Amino acid sequence: MKLKLDLHEIYNSGRDIDRALRAIIDEAVAKKAPLVEIIPGKGSGALKKHVLRFLAQKDVKALYHRVEKDSDNFGRVFVHFRWK
Repeated sequence: MKLKLDLHEIYNSGRDIDRALRAIIDEAVAKKAPLVEIIPGKGSGALKKHVLRFLAQKDVKALYHRVEKDSDNFGRVFVHFRWK
């Protein structure tokens, strides 16, 4: 099961972006999803940087295994979880 979050609709509202990111990470933890795909889009890269900064927060980073930037599509980030 892969969860997906497309940020195109809320790209200009920082508070909504953080809320959506938190919700998708919490959902992945609750459902023990192995993968979350976050789509900040290509644009200037500012939204992707915002997503990566959010994911780098200590309390968020403790919840997932690793982050992968899609090498084929600059506008995608994968968050991998490892469940025991």
